[in-house]
This record gives sequence, C-alpha cells and structure tokens, in this order.
Amino acid sequence: MNQQTLDKMKKMKLYGMYRNFSQVLDNTDATALSADELLSQLIEAEWDDRNNRAVDRSLRNARFRYKSSIDMIDFAPHRQLDKNQLHRLAEGTFIRQHQCLIITGSTGTGKSFLASAIGNQACTMGFKVLYANTTRLLSQLKMGKADGSALKELNRLEKQDLLILDDFGIQPFDAQSRMLLMDIIEDRHGKRSTLIAGQIPIPAWYEIIGDQTIADAILDRIVNDAHYIELKGDSLRKKRKTEQ
Repeated sequence: MNQQTLDKMKKMKLYGMYRNFSQVLDNTDATALSADELLSQLIEAEWDDRNNRAVDRSLRNARFRYKSSIDMIDFAPHRQLDKNQLHRLAEGTFIRQHQCLIITGSTGTGKSFLASAIGNQACTMGFKVLYANTTRLLSQLKMGKADGSALKELNRLEKQDLLILDDFGIQPFDAQSRMLLMDIIEDRHGKRSTLIAGQIPIPAWYEIIGDQTIADAILDRIVNDAHYIELKGDSLRKKRKTEQ
C-alpha cells in the first residue's frame, strides 16, 4: 500500500511529499509520528519543494549577468556603500511600494554585480524579475516593431515586479529608442519597480536621452521617489587583475 501511495504521489507530481514520505518509510522511528504530524510534515515538504522550484525557475528567467548575492557584496570603506541602506533594499519594501532604484558609479565599480545581487534577492522573495542590458533590450524592441512582437514584449516587461536596466546610457538614445524607453517607464510608473544602473550621473541623462521634453517626462517618473546608490573607488576588475 505504501508503494502504491508513493507511485500516486509521483504521478501527481507531488515530488516534495514523495521524497519526504520515502524518507519516513526508511526511518525506523516513523511509527512515532502521529497522523497529524505526518500530514503536516508531508505538506511542509511539498510546500518547500514547490517554493524552491519556483525560485529556481524565477532565477533562470531573470537572466542575471552575475550569480551574485547580498552576502557577496564588498563593503570596503573606499566604496562608501551604506550597508544599512542595502539591507533595507534587500527586504524588498521598495519593490512592494513600486519605487525605483538608481545605481551609478564609474566603470568597474560593481554596479552590475550589485544590481544582480538585489535582483537575486528579490527572486528568492517571490518577485518576478528581469535583468536586461538597456541597449540590447531597446534594439530587440526596435526589431519587434518590424515583425509585430514589440507589443507582446512590452506587455511582458510591464508585468515584471522588478525590471533591471543595466548599462543605462552607455550610448545616446536615438528617436525610436527614447520613445521605447518612455513607453517602458510609463507602463511601469506607480505600478512596478525599475532598477537603473549605469555610469552616467542623473544630470547628464538629458544629454544622453537627447530630447528635453521626453527626458523631463522620464526623469519625473523615475527620480522623484527613487532610492540612490553611488559606488565609489577604483575599478574592481583592475584590482582583481592586479591581484592575480
């Protein structure tokens, strides 16, 4: 009968229950569990298994640039990174409140690594996250305009609890790119959170975006309720290369 129960669990894709019940049957102390305790244990195992698989799936779909985590962040004094601020951001409150986060700093200071760590943490908390290189994303959307897939992709972007736009402003926006960026920001404003990471300080965004009116509209929707992190110090890439 126990084997039949295990077979049914497997066919019903109750993998957490299946593994836990198998372990219980192999345990000589299994008879010490009451029916309530066994049921609770099986449900807890199934819950944990489904949650872990959901997190793994979310991490794959997010396509982070780095496999980083909050625990891996370097808080060396020269970086001037506020540990308390980062831990508050890691709690996900800014995502629940649909606020933005802007990370700036010179090349190699760890912006992408930090953005990936925050996104990774958000995934473990059950948020839908997507990481994208800004230039590449806008190029894909431009091509999508031609074959009609752009609207579907914009709808997908809108549904992400946290959208990470990395390498923001690495090259100036042309007319089509800035209108697509405006569409993305407008769709998410007040409904979802956006994390923007790049070398360009905010005052220079006007020049990079290239149109005063559109730049005003974009900054108005991003900057007013945003959290800021400015990374200091020398390039971490150069430092690692020197140490090798």
